Amino acid sequence: MPAPLVGEEQATDNRNARAAQPRRGDARAAHLGLLVIAAALAAITFCLGRQPDLKTHVPEFIGLNLGAGALYLVGIYLVEQFRLGRAALVTILASAVVFRLCLLPCEPQLSDDVYRYQWEGRVERAHINPYEVFPELPGVRALEDPRHALANRTVPTLYPPLSEAAFLWVKTVAGYKRLFTALDLGSAGLLLLLLATVKQPLHRVLVYAWNPTVLVSFALCGHHDSLAIFTLLAASVLTLARRRLTAMVFLALSFLAKFFPLVLLPIFLRGRRIAGDPVRAANSAWLGAGVFAAVALLGYLPYLGAGPRLFGGLSDYAVGWEANDSLFRLVLRAGNSKAQAELVTGVMALALVAYALKKQIEPLRASLLVTAGLVVLSPAAFPWYFTWSVPFLCFYPRAPWLLMSVTAVLGYSPVVAYAAGQPYRDSPFILALEYAPVYLWLAIGLVQRARARGASVGQ
Repeated sequence: MPAPLVGEEQATDNRNARAAQPRRGDARAAHLGLLVIAAALAAITFCLGRQPDLKTHVPEFIGLNLGAGALYLVGIYLVEQFRLGRAALVTILASAVVFRLCLLPCEPQLSDDVYRYQWEGRVERAHINPYEVFPELPGVRALEDPRHALANRTVPTLYPPLSEAAFLWVKTVAGYKRLFTALDLGSAGLLLLLLATVKQPLHRVLVYAWNPTVLVSFALCGHHDSLAIFTLLAASVLTLARRRLTAMVFLALSFLAKFFPLVLLPIFLRGRRIAGDPVRAANSAWLGAGVFAAVALLGYLPYLGAGPRLFGGLSDYAVGWEANDSLFRLVLRAGNSKAQAELVTGVMALALVAYALKKQIEPLRASLLVTAGLVVLSPAAFPWYFTWSVPFLCFYPRAPWLLMSVTAVLGYSPVVAYAAGQPYRDSPFILALEYAPVYLWLAIGLVQRARARGASVGQ
Protein backbone atom coordinates (compact mmCIF):
# COMPACT_ATOMS: atom_id res chain seq x y z
CA MET A 1 0.00 0.00 0.00
CA PRO A 2 1.45 3.40 -0.87
CA ALA A 3 2.31 5.65 2.04
CA PRO A 4 2.47 9.24 0.81
CA LEU A 5 3.70 11.93 3.16
CA VAL A 6 2.58 15.42 3.99
CA GLY A 7 5.00 18.31 3.66
CA GLU A 8 8.17 18.34 1.64
CA GLU A 9 7.39 15.03 -0.10
CA GLN A 10 3.82 15.98 -0.95
CA ALA A 11 4.69 17.68 -4.25
CA THR A 12 6.52 14.57 -5.43
CA ASP A 13 3.57 12.45 -4.37
CA ASN A 14 1.17 14.64 -6.36
CA ARG A 15 3.40 14.46 -9.46
CA ASN A 16 3.59 10.68 -9.16
CA ALA A 17 -0.19 10.47 -8.79
CA ARG A 18 -0.71 12.50 -11.96
CA ALA A 19 1.87 10.45 -13.85
CA ALA A 20 0.24 7.21 -12.78
CA GLN A 21 -3.32 8.36 -13.40
CA PRO A 22 -5.35 5.19 -14.10
CA ARG A 23 -7.65 4.66 -17.03
CA ARG A 24 -11.21 5.88 -16.56
CA GLY A 25 -12.47 2.33 -16.60
CA ASP A 26 -10.16 1.42 -13.71
CA ALA A 27 -11.54 4.27 -11.60
CA ARG A 28 -15.09 3.15 -12.36
CA ALA A 29 -14.25 -0.40 -11.33
CA ALA A 30 -12.71 0.92 -8.10
CA HIS A 31 -15.87 2.91 -7.37
CA LEU A 32 -17.94 -0.20 -8.01
CA GLY A 33 -15.68 -2.06 -5.57
CA LEU A 34 -16.32 0.62 -2.95
CA LEU A 35 -20.07 0.24 -3.50
CA VAL A 36 -19.83 -3.52 -2.96
CA ILE A 37 -17.75 -3.04 0.20
CA ALA A 38 -20.16 -0.40 1.48
CA ALA A 39 -23.09 -2.76 0.96
CA ALA A 40 -21.31 -5.53 2.84
CA LEU A 41 -20.37 -3.20 5.72
CA ALA A 42 -23.94 -1.91 5.86
CA ALA A 43 -25.17 -5.50 6.16
CA ILE A 44 -22.72 -6.18 9.00
CA THR A 45 -23.59 -3.00 10.89
CA PHE A 46 -27.31 -3.62 10.39
CA CYS A 47 -26.91 -7.12 11.80
CA LEU A 48 -25.00 -5.83 14.84
CA GLY A 49 -27.44 -2.99 15.39
CA ARG A 50 -30.39 -5.41 15.55
CA GLN A 51 -28.71 -7.85 17.97
CA PRO A 52 -30.73 -7.77 21.23
CA ASP A 53 -28.18 -9.66 23.32
CA LEU A 54 -24.79 -8.79 21.89
CA LYS A 55 -22.78 -9.39 25.06
CA THR A 56 -23.64 -13.10 24.92
CA HIS A 57 -22.48 -13.29 21.29
CA VAL A 58 -19.08 -11.64 21.61
CA PRO A 59 -17.19 -14.24 19.52
CA GLU A 60 -19.63 -13.71 16.66
CA PHE A 61 -19.33 -9.94 17.13
CA ILE A 62 -15.54 -10.14 16.94
CA GLY A 63 -15.70 -12.36 13.87
CA LEU A 64 -18.04 -9.98 12.07
CA ASN A 65 -15.85 -7.01 12.95
CA LEU A 66 -12.68 -8.72 11.76
CA GLY A 67 -14.49 -9.42 8.51
CA ALA A 68 -15.54 -5.78 8.36
CA GLY A 69 -11.92 -4.84 9.03
CA ALA A 70 -10.73 -6.90 6.09
CA LEU A 71 -13.26 -5.18 3.81
CA TYR A 72 -12.23 -1.82 5.23
CA LEU A 73 -8.57 -2.45 4.37
CA VAL A 74 -9.56 -3.35 0.81
CA GLY A 75 -11.48 -0.08 0.65
CA ILE A 76 -8.36 1.83 1.70
CA TYR A 77 -6.37 0.00 -0.98
CA LEU A 78 -8.85 1.16 -3.63
CA VAL A 79 -8.69 4.76 -2.38
CA GLU A 80 -4.89 4.68 -2.43
CA GLN A 81 -4.55 3.03 -5.85
CA PHE A 82 -7.08 5.01 -7.89
CA ARG A 83 -7.90 8.66 -8.44
CA LEU A 84 -11.58 8.49 -7.66
CA GLY A 85 -14.16 11.09 -8.56
CA ARG A 86 -16.86 13.02 -6.77
CA ALA A 87 -19.34 10.15 -6.94
CA ALA A 88 -16.96 7.92 -4.99
CA LEU A 89 -16.58 10.60 -2.30
CA VAL A 90 -20.38 10.82 -2.01
CA THR A 91 -20.47 7.04 -1.65
CA ILE A 92 -17.88 7.15 1.14
CA LEU A 93 -19.64 9.91 3.09
CA ALA A 94 -23.19 8.63 2.62
CA SER A 95 -22.14 5.12 3.61
CA ALA A 96 -20.42 6.44 6.73
CA VAL A 97 -23.73 7.93 7.84
CA VAL A 98 -25.63 4.73 7.02
CA PHE A 99 -23.23 2.56 9.05
CA ARG A 100 -23.74 4.76 12.10
CA LEU A 101 -27.51 4.85 11.71
CA CYS A 102 -27.52 1.05 11.62
CA LEU A 103 -25.65 0.83 14.94
CA LEU A 104 -27.43 3.57 16.89
CA PRO A 105 -30.55 1.54 17.87
CA CYS A 106 -28.51 -1.15 19.66
CA GLU A 107 -28.05 -1.03 23.43
CA PRO A 108 -24.38 -0.39 24.39
CA GLN A 109 -23.81 -3.89 25.76
CA LEU A 110 -20.04 -4.21 25.21
CA SER A 111 -19.20 -1.44 27.68
CA ASP A 112 -21.09 0.03 30.63
CA ASP A 113 -19.29 3.39 30.43
CA VAL A 114 -22.34 5.16 29.02
CA TYR A 115 -24.35 4.20 32.10
CA ARG A 116 -21.70 5.85 34.23
CA TYR A 117 -22.07 8.95 32.04
CA GLN A 118 -25.78 8.93 32.83
CA TRP A 119 -25.11 8.64 36.57
CA GLU A 120 -22.55 11.47 36.41
CA GLY A 121 -25.10 13.67 34.67
CA ARG A 122 -27.70 12.97 37.35
CA VAL A 123 -25.16 13.82 40.05
CA GLU A 124 -24.46 17.17 38.40
CA ARG A 125 -28.15 17.95 37.94
CA ALA A 126 -28.55 17.31 41.68
CA HIS A 127 -25.91 20.05 42.22
CA ILE A 128 -23.41 17.58 43.69
CA ASN A 129 -19.71 17.78 42.87
CA PRO A 130 -19.01 14.53 40.92
CA TYR A 131 -15.38 14.54 42.11
CA GLU A 132 -16.55 14.15 45.71
CA VAL A 133 -18.93 11.20 45.43
CA PHE A 134 -19.11 7.69 44.03
CA PRO A 135 -22.03 5.31 43.35
CA GLU A 136 -21.65 3.31 46.56
CA LEU A 137 -22.26 6.34 48.79
CA PRO A 138 -25.72 6.05 50.42
CA GLY A 139 -26.71 9.61 49.56
CA VAL A 140 -26.38 9.12 45.80
CA ARG A 141 -27.47 5.52 45.30
CA ALA A 142 -30.93 6.65 44.26
CA LEU A 143 -29.40 8.34 41.19
CA GLU A 144 -28.39 4.99 39.71
CA ASP A 145 -30.51 3.29 37.07
CA PRO A 146 -31.49 -0.03 38.71
CA ARG A 147 -31.53 -1.74 35.30
CA HIS A 148 -27.82 -1.12 34.79
CA ALA A 149 -25.50 -1.81 37.72
CA LEU A 150 -22.37 0.35 37.64
CA ALA A 151 -18.81 -0.90 37.88
CA ASN A 152 -16.10 0.77 39.99
CA ARG A 153 -18.69 1.74 42.56
CA THR A 154 -16.19 3.09 45.09
CA VAL A 155 -14.30 5.29 42.61
CA PRO A 156 -15.19 8.97 42.04
CA THR A 157 -15.32 10.30 38.51
CA LEU A 158 -12.13 10.29 36.45
CA TYR A 159 -13.67 12.32 33.62
CA PRO A 160 -12.48 15.90 32.98
CA PRO A 161 -14.86 18.89 33.16
CA LEU A 162 -15.84 19.22 29.48
CA SER A 163 -16.97 15.60 29.49
CA GLU A 164 -18.89 16.29 32.70
CA ALA A 165 -20.62 19.19 30.93
CA ALA A 166 -21.67 16.82 28.13
CA PHE A 167 -22.98 14.32 30.69
CA LEU A 168 -24.97 17.12 32.34
CA TRP A 169 -26.45 18.30 29.06
CA VAL A 170 -27.79 14.90 27.92
CA LYS A 171 -30.08 12.73 30.05
CA THR A 172 -30.63 9.43 28.22
CA VAL A 173 -28.36 6.65 27.02
CA ALA A 174 -29.74 7.05 23.50
CA GLY A 175 -29.00 10.78 23.76
CA TYR A 176 -25.36 10.13 24.65
CA LYS A 177 -25.02 7.82 21.68
CA ARG A 178 -26.51 10.41 19.34
CA LEU A 179 -24.34 13.20 20.74
CA PHE A 180 -21.05 11.34 20.52
CA THR A 181 -21.92 9.92 17.10
CA ALA A 182 -22.69 13.44 15.87
CA LEU A 183 -19.27 14.58 17.12
CA ASP A 184 -17.76 11.54 15.39
CA LEU A 185 -19.32 12.64 12.10
CA GLY A 186 -18.17 16.17 12.83
CA SER A 187 -14.64 14.81 13.07
CA ALA A 188 -15.05 13.35 9.57
CA GLY A 189 -16.03 16.83 8.37
CA LEU A 190 -12.94 18.37 9.96
CA LEU A 191 -10.82 15.69 8.33
CA LEU A 192 -12.18 16.71 4.94
CA LEU A 193 -11.10 20.25 5.70
CA LEU A 194 -7.65 19.12 6.81
CA LEU A 195 -7.20 16.91 3.75
CA ALA A 196 -8.10 19.82 1.49
CA THR A 197 -5.69 22.10 3.37
CA VAL A 198 -2.71 19.75 2.96
CA LYS A 199 -3.77 18.94 -0.63
CA GLN A 200 -4.40 15.24 -0.15
CA PRO A 201 -7.28 13.30 -1.75
CA LEU A 202 -10.54 13.87 0.11
CA HIS A 203 -11.39 10.20 -0.37
CA ARG A 204 -8.88 9.38 2.36
CA VAL A 205 -11.56 10.34 4.86
CA LEU A 206 -12.63 6.70 4.40
CA VAL A 207 -9.73 5.72 6.67
CA TYR A 208 -11.62 7.26 9.57
CA ALA A 209 -15.23 7.20 8.41
CA TRP A 210 -15.33 3.46 7.65
CA ASN A 211 -13.05 2.22 10.43
CA PRO A 212 -14.85 -0.60 12.32
CA THR A 213 -13.31 0.32 15.68
CA VAL A 214 -14.50 3.91 15.28
CA LEU A 215 -18.00 2.73 14.34
CA VAL A 216 -18.26 0.39 17.32
CA SER A 217 -16.75 2.86 19.79
CA PHE A 218 -19.16 5.71 19.12
CA ALA A 219 -22.30 4.62 17.25
CA LEU A 220 -22.59 1.27 19.05
CA CYS A 221 -21.07 1.88 22.51
CA GLY A 222 -21.48 5.65 22.85
CA HIS A 223 -18.00 6.43 24.20
CA HIS A 224 -17.25 10.10 24.83
CA ASP A 225 -13.76 10.02 23.23
CA SER A 226 -15.27 11.53 20.08
CA LEU A 227 -15.55 14.81 21.98
CA ALA A 228 -11.79 14.88 22.55
CA ILE A 229 -11.08 13.82 18.95
CA PHE A 230 -13.36 16.52 17.52
CA THR A 231 -11.76 19.32 19.55
CA LEU A 232 -8.26 17.98 18.83
CA LEU A 233 -8.93 18.03 15.08
CA ALA A 234 -10.36 21.54 15.42
CA ALA A 235 -7.06 22.55 17.06
CA SER A 236 -5.19 20.99 14.13
CA VAL A 237 -7.29 22.89 11.60
CA LEU A 238 -6.66 26.16 13.44
CA THR A 239 -2.94 25.46 13.67
CA LEU A 240 -2.68 24.98 9.92
CA ALA A 241 -4.70 28.18 9.48
CA ARG A 242 -2.13 29.95 11.72
CA ARG A 243 -4.78 30.75 14.33
CA ARG A 244 -2.37 29.70 17.05
CA LEU A 245 -4.05 31.04 20.17
CA THR A 246 -7.48 29.75 19.16
CA ALA A 247 -5.84 26.40 18.45
CA MET A 248 -4.52 26.39 22.03
CA VAL A 249 -8.06 26.98 23.30
CA PHE A 250 -9.34 23.94 21.41
CA LEU A 251 -6.39 21.81 22.46
CA ALA A 252 -7.20 22.70 26.08
CA LEU A 253 -10.86 21.79 25.44
CA SER A 254 -9.69 18.45 24.09
CA PHE A 255 -7.68 17.94 27.29
CA LEU A 256 -10.79 18.84 29.29
CA ALA A 257 -12.65 16.07 27.45
CA LYS A 258 -9.96 13.37 27.75
CA PHE A 259 -6.50 13.70 29.26
CA PHE A 260 -4.40 12.25 26.41
CA PRO A 261 -4.09 15.50 24.35
CA LEU A 262 -1.84 16.90 27.10
CA VAL A 263 1.11 14.97 25.61
CA LEU A 264 0.55 16.81 22.32
CA LEU A 265 0.97 20.24 23.91
CA PRO A 266 4.74 20.45 23.11
CA ILE A 267 3.96 19.51 19.48
CA PHE A 268 1.46 22.36 19.15
CA LEU A 269 3.72 24.81 20.98
CA ARG A 270 6.59 23.97 18.67
CA GLY A 271 4.38 25.03 15.79
CA ARG A 272 4.50 28.53 17.25
CA ARG A 273 8.16 29.05 16.31
CA ILE A 274 8.98 32.28 14.53
CA ALA A 275 11.93 31.94 12.18
CA GLY A 276 14.92 34.18 12.84
CA ASP A 277 13.55 35.58 16.11
CA PRO A 278 14.15 33.14 19.01
CA VAL A 279 13.06 35.64 21.67
CA ARG A 280 9.75 36.29 19.98
CA ALA A 281 9.33 32.56 19.36
CA ALA A 282 9.88 31.80 23.06
CA ASN A 283 7.42 34.50 24.10
CA SER A 284 4.88 33.13 21.63
CA ALA A 285 5.30 29.60 23.01
CA TRP A 286 4.88 30.84 26.58
CA LEU A 287 1.75 32.72 25.54
CA GLY A 288 0.33 29.58 23.97
CA ALA A 289 1.10 27.56 27.09
CA GLY A 290 -0.54 30.26 29.19
CA VAL A 291 -3.71 30.16 27.11
CA PHE A 292 -3.83 26.36 27.43
CA ALA A 293 -3.35 26.55 31.22
CA ALA A 294 -5.93 29.32 31.61
CA VAL A 295 -8.63 27.41 29.71
CA ALA A 296 -7.84 24.21 31.64
CA LEU A 297 -8.07 26.07 34.95
CA LEU A 298 -11.36 27.69 33.97
CA GLY A 299 -12.72 24.24 33.19
CA TYR A 300 -11.82 22.91 36.62
CA LEU A 301 -12.81 26.07 38.50
CA PRO A 302 -16.40 24.98 39.34
CA TYR A 303 -15.09 21.75 40.87
CA LEU A 304 -12.17 23.03 42.95
CA GLY A 305 -14.18 22.46 46.12
CA ALA A 306 -13.22 18.79 45.83
CA GLY A 307 -9.67 19.77 46.80
CA PRO A 308 -7.24 16.83 46.76
CA ARG A 309 -10.05 14.53 45.62
CA LEU A 310 -10.21 16.33 42.28
CA PHE A 311 -8.00 13.70 40.64
CA GLY A 312 -8.77 10.88 43.07
CA GLY A 313 -10.76 8.89 40.54
CA LEU A 314 -7.99 9.19 37.95
CA SER A 315 -5.44 8.08 40.54
CA ASP A 316 -7.54 5.06 41.56
CA TYR A 317 -7.97 4.14 37.91
CA ALA A 318 -4.22 4.39 37.24
CA VAL A 319 -3.45 2.15 40.21
CA GLY A 320 -6.09 -0.48 39.60
CA TRP A 321 -6.45 -0.93 35.85
CA GLU A 322 -4.43 -3.03 33.44
CA ALA A 323 -6.29 -4.22 30.38
CA ASN A 324 -5.55 -5.15 26.76
CA ASP A 325 -2.03 -3.74 27.12
CA SER A 326 0.97 -4.79 25.04
CA LEU A 327 4.33 -3.08 25.60
CA PHE A 328 3.40 -2.18 29.18
CA ARG A 329 2.68 -5.83 29.89
CA LEU A 330 6.07 -6.85 28.50
CA VAL A 331 7.84 -4.29 30.70
CA LEU A 332 5.83 -5.44 33.71
CA ARG A 333 6.51 -9.13 33.06
CA ALA A 334 10.25 -8.40 32.82
CA GLY A 335 10.33 -8.36 36.61
CA ASN A 336 9.28 -4.77 37.29
CA SER A 337 6.66 -3.62 39.77
CA LYS A 338 3.65 -1.79 38.36
CA ALA A 339 5.11 1.53 39.52
CA GLN A 340 8.43 0.73 37.83
CA ALA A 341 6.67 -0.33 34.62
CA GLU A 342 4.67 2.92 34.64
CA LEU A 343 7.89 4.89 35.08
CA VAL A 344 9.61 3.07 32.21
CA THR A 345 6.70 3.40 29.78
CA GLY A 346 6.13 7.01 30.86
CA VAL A 347 9.74 7.82 29.98
CA MET A 348 9.28 6.04 26.65
CA ALA A 349 6.19 8.14 25.91
CA LEU A 350 8.11 11.33 26.70
CA ALA A 351 10.93 10.07 24.47
CA LEU A 352 8.44 9.82 21.58
CA VAL A 353 7.46 13.46 22.10
CA ALA A 354 11.12 14.49 22.33
CA TYR A 355 11.91 12.56 19.14
CA ALA A 356 9.07 14.31 17.28
CA LEU A 357 10.35 17.68 18.48
CA LYS A 358 13.99 16.98 17.69
CA LYS A 359 13.24 15.73 14.19
CA GLN A 360 10.79 18.58 13.64
CA ILE A 361 8.19 16.12 12.46
CA GLU A 362 5.18 17.75 10.81
CA PRO A 363 2.33 18.17 13.38
CA LEU A 364 -0.17 15.72 11.84
CA ARG A 365 2.48 13.03 11.56
CA ALA A 366 3.75 13.77 15.08
CA SER A 367 0.18 13.46 16.37
CA LEU A 368 -0.07 9.99 14.82
CA LEU A 369 3.27 8.93 16.32
CA VAL A 370 2.45 10.19 19.81
CA THR A 371 -1.18 9.05 20.06
CA ALA A 372 -0.45 5.58 18.68
CA GLY A 373 2.62 5.27 20.89
CA LEU A 374 0.69 6.40 23.94
CA VAL A 375 -1.90 3.66 23.51
CA VAL A 376 0.58 0.82 23.01
CA LEU A 377 2.56 2.02 26.05
CA SER A 378 -0.48 2.44 28.27
CA PRO A 379 -1.40 -0.11 30.97
CA ALA A 380 -5.02 0.20 29.78
CA ALA A 381 -5.60 0.06 26.02
CA PHE A 382 -9.31 -0.50 25.60
CA PRO A 383 -10.45 -0.82 21.97
CA TRP A 384 -11.94 2.68 21.89
CA TYR A 385 -8.55 4.17 22.85
CA PHE A 386 -7.29 3.19 19.39
CA THR A 387 -9.67 5.71 17.85
CA TRP A 388 -7.36 8.52 19.05
CA SER A 389 -4.82 7.88 16.29
CA VAL A 390 -7.17 6.80 13.47
CA PRO A 391 -7.85 10.38 12.23
CA PHE A 392 -4.14 10.92 11.59
CA LEU A 393 -3.95 7.71 9.55
CA CYS A 394 -5.94 9.63 6.91
CA PHE A 395 -2.73 11.57 6.19
CA TYR A 396 -0.24 8.75 6.85
CA PRO A 397 -2.01 5.46 6.07
CA ARG A 398 0.71 3.23 7.49
CA ALA A 399 -0.27 -0.40 7.03
CA PRO A 400 0.80 -1.73 10.50
CA TRP A 401 -1.16 0.97 12.33
CA LEU A 402 -4.17 0.39 10.10
CA LEU A 403 -3.99 -3.29 10.96
CA MET A 404 -3.79 -2.44 14.66
CA SER A 405 -6.94 -0.33 14.39
CA VAL A 406 -8.70 -3.45 13.03
CA THR A 407 -7.30 -6.08 15.42
CA ALA A 408 -8.17 -3.80 18.36
CA VAL A 409 -11.64 -5.38 18.29
CA LEU A 410 -10.06 -8.44 19.93
CA GLY A 411 -9.85 -6.28 23.04
CA TYR A 412 -13.54 -6.98 23.59
CA SER A 413 -12.92 -10.69 24.20
CA PRO A 414 -12.88 -10.36 28.04
CA VAL A 415 -16.53 -9.30 27.84
CA VAL A 416 -17.41 -13.01 27.41
CA ALA A 417 -16.31 -13.86 30.95
CA TYR A 418 -17.26 -10.47 32.37
CA ALA A 419 -20.87 -10.85 31.21
CA ALA A 420 -20.97 -14.16 33.08
CA GLY A 421 -19.91 -12.48 36.33
CA GLN A 422 -16.22 -13.39 36.16
CA PRO A 423 -13.30 -10.93 36.47
CA TYR A 424 -12.38 -8.77 33.47
CA ARG A 425 -9.26 -10.65 32.44
CA ASP A 426 -7.25 -10.74 29.21
CA SER A 427 -6.15 -13.91 27.46
CA PRO A 428 -2.43 -13.99 26.55
CA PHE A 429 -3.33 -15.91 23.39
CA ILE A 430 -5.85 -13.25 22.29
CA LEU A 431 -3.34 -10.49 23.09
CA ALA A 432 -0.78 -12.26 20.89
CA LEU A 433 -3.30 -12.45 18.05
CA GLU A 434 -4.09 -8.76 18.47
CA TYR A 435 -0.56 -7.37 18.67
CA ALA A 436 2.01 -9.85 17.31
CA PRO A 437 1.21 -9.34 13.58
CA VAL A 438 1.38 -5.57 14.05
CA TYR A 439 4.71 -5.55 15.86
CA LEU A 440 6.17 -8.08 13.44
CA TRP A 441 5.16 -5.85 10.52
CA LEU A 442 6.64 -2.80 12.23
CA ALA A 443 9.88 -4.67 12.93
CA ILE A 444 10.20 -5.79 9.31
CA GLY A 445 9.66 -2.20 8.17
CA LEU A 446 12.34 -0.91 10.54
CA VAL A 447 14.83 -3.50 9.32
CA GLN A 448 14.10 -2.67 5.68
CA ARG A 449 14.57 1.06 6.29
CA ALA A 450 17.81 0.44 8.18
CA ARG A 451 19.14 -1.65 5.29
CA ALA A 452 18.08 1.00 2.78
CA ARG A 453 19.91 3.69 4.76
CA GLY A 454 22.99 1.46 5.02
CA ALA A 455 22.97 0.85 1.28
CA SER A 456 22.66 4.57 0.52
CA VAL A 457 25.57 5.35 2.83
CA GLY A 458 27.67 2.60 1.19
CA GLN A 459 27.10 4.15 -2.21
